[in-house]
Amino acid sequence: MNSNAFRLPARRLGVIATATVLVAGPAALATAGTASATGGDKGRASAVVLRTGLDVSLLNKTLNVPLKVSLNEVQAPASAGKTALTAELNGVNGGQPFSVLRADVATAKATVEEGKAEGYSNIARAKVHVPGLPLLSLIEVEQVTSKAVCAAGKRPVAEANLLGGVTVLGKKVTLSAGGTTQVAVPGVGEVRLDLSRTHTTSRTAAASALELKVSVNPLKLNVAEVEGTVTLAGASCEAPAAAAKPEPSAPPVEPQGGAEEKPVAAKPARPAEANLAETGGNSATPYLVGGGALLLAGGGAAVAMTRRGRRG
Repeated sequence: MNSNAFRLPARRLGVIATATVLVAGPAALATAGTASATGGDKGRASAVVLRTGLDVSLLNKTLNVPLKVSLNEVQAPASAGKTALTAELNGVNGGQPFSVLRADVATAKATVEEGKAEGYSNIARAKVHVPGLPLLSLIEVEQVTSKAVCAAGKRPVAEANLLGGVTVLGKKVTLSAGGTTQVAVPGVGEVRLDLSRTHTTSRTAAASALELKVSVNPLKLNVAEVEGTVTLAGASCEAPAAAAKPEPSAPPVEPQGGAEEKPVAAKPARPAEANLAETGGNSATPYLVGGGALLLAGGGAAVAMTRRGRRG
């Protein structure tokens, strides 16, 4: 059992096992820490029916009163369907509330679910007023909608639509998509309108059906000037983080040297010549026979000489 025939394979098996550990070890560590990234960012969405950012200057005061109000502004997950918005400004309209917007339909909705974020807003038959113009609407619209959709791993989509007519400061106007329309009314003021404004990036989208740049001089109700912006039907979103694809697992590592080696048995001695194999002899038999013959011959000579000596 201690022959070299058994020691050699054992040494080889030890080397093979060590090499297998050294090769498989880094591969096992590399695959053990790999996992799908779920991502902490689940996306965002928002929507608003109307938002104003106006500065109202008063005739008898040296200050500006801000009018920053919004209707149905929601963040996902939420929705709102209020159809009227009123505001109150000190020194305007005798300190009484005045109507900013009234509509038959005013809906805002924002959702984030199943790898998708979406904002949506819709206004139908709406009138917007600003301080100093209680009887004349800043703008009237039949229907406007905005939608922003952001799906994980896909290009975001933003769209805004204007359905029906638009009236600005008592004038019916025709708006061009993606363009700017200027409306001026002597003794009242002017309004610049941008229709269907959209913006997208690789993960975000934003849309507004109408954006108004307002500059009016009503000279009524103690109001000198109203300037700022009004946004109708706004929607925005940010896509949820896309799940990372799992990395392919490393292929199994084959032990170096191929299949396990078996102990090599000692090779049998080459058979002797046929005439010697039959008698059980081997290649040394002729020398042994010759040596024995010489010994017998020498012994016989010695006996003969001894006998001759005695006779003499």
